[in-house]
Amino acid sequence: MKLRIVSILLILISALSCLPGRNRGAAPQDTVEELKDTVYPLGFCTDSFTVVSGTIKSGDNFTAWLTRLGASAQEAHALAAASDTVFDVRKLRAGNAYKAYYKDSTALRYVVYQNSQVRETIFSLRDSIPVWAYERPVEIVAKKADVTINSSLWNDMIAAGATPDLIVNIADIYAWTVDFFGLQKGDRFRILYSERMCEGESIGIEKVSYAEFHRGETCLPAVYFDQGDGGNTYWNEKGESMRKAFLKAPLKFTRISSGYSLHRLHPVHGTVRAHTGVDYAAPTGTPVRSIGDGTVLSAGWGKGGAGNMVKIRHNSVYTTAYLHLSKMAVKAGQRVSQGQVIGYVGMTGTATGPHLDFRVWRNGSPINPLKLESPPSEPIRAENLPALDSVLVRMRAALEDFGEDGKVGE
Repeated sequence: MKLRIVSILLILISALSCLPGRNRGAAPQDTVEELKDTVYPLGFCTDSFTVVSGTIKSGDNFTAWLTRLGASAQEAHALAAASDTVFDVRKLRAGNAYKAYYKDSTALRYVVYQNSQVRETIFSLRDSIPVWAYERPVEIVAKKADVTINSSLWNDMIAAGATPDLIVNIADIYAWTVDFFGLQKGDRFRILYSERMCEGESIGIEKVSYAEFHRGETCLPAVYFDQGDGGNTYWNEKGESMRKAFLKAPLKFTRISSGYSLHRLHPVHGTVRAHTGVDYAAPTGTPVRSIGDGTVLSAGWGKGGAGNMVKIRHNSVYTTAYLHLSKMAVKAGQRVSQGQVIGYVGMTGTATGPHLDFRVWRNGSPINPLKLESPPSEPIRAENLPALDSVLVRMRAALEDFGEDGKVGE
């Protein structure tokens, strides 16, 4: 019996002495620690170390960052060389988080750099494979949002638990059909969508499958249907594209501070003058978008207190202008596309505060931008209309039958 026990002990000692990266005289604690390296998600036992969290500083390079954490210059250079196919050390980004793991509170063993919400790069100062990546598992979760407007789309959806990414998606889908600056109390959005989740946190919207905008008895549905041609993917119940020739507004999530009026008291001059545009109050630097495809007629200092102004001809009928810009992003003669940033909100010229003065002309005469009727884009192909009808019926049923799990709002 004693001989058998001795034999087993000799076999165990021999096996431990053959572990890679270990000398025969290594301490048992280190051996156990290394054995754990292949078990945990990050590749090592994080609980065995003292951890220090931080963010990359502005101006940091890879070597400076690691040596500040306790690595030698030689170790930092070796890790940079070993990172070749895993991580480009030149793309270390200021503000990104990291965690440094120390043995006995002083000896740096691992550094985990957070590339994104999903990906992390692990740098080891002790193993034969010193650099590797870890991808956190991502789950696609079906959700529903049902939000009634009390103050604004942004405030009410955030209050209901929706993410900013979902709000932006809805604003983009309905940008051509819903005036978000004219939302009324009681307006309602109902949405079926899927969200990418990583360890309980949202990392973005996968897709909005179906949405409805309700105002009184009016319902404007938008259903996702991809024809596979790289074109429009959202349609109404008639097969008309949700995308129109013109956007409803050149800005996102601001407020109208002054409307179209032929008899307005000028805020600077104090006289009654016609105001043939719409003023959108927004912080300086807010991007201003062209409401449609067109050609830039002029981009420079305008007349009569207009300040920096961009003027765009969209076709033989419509022309638009964007006044009081802090700076311009286009030049005269340039072709622009719908939604392209053509400048930034400012208060150049005659203005009491940062805002955009937006103007529209039809056949050379000024019209109220809020009453601009936008023609639709190409409708869905006729052969796809039956399939769209089927998807629409299925999505409407799913909206009504959706369970409580993942639901946003009431």
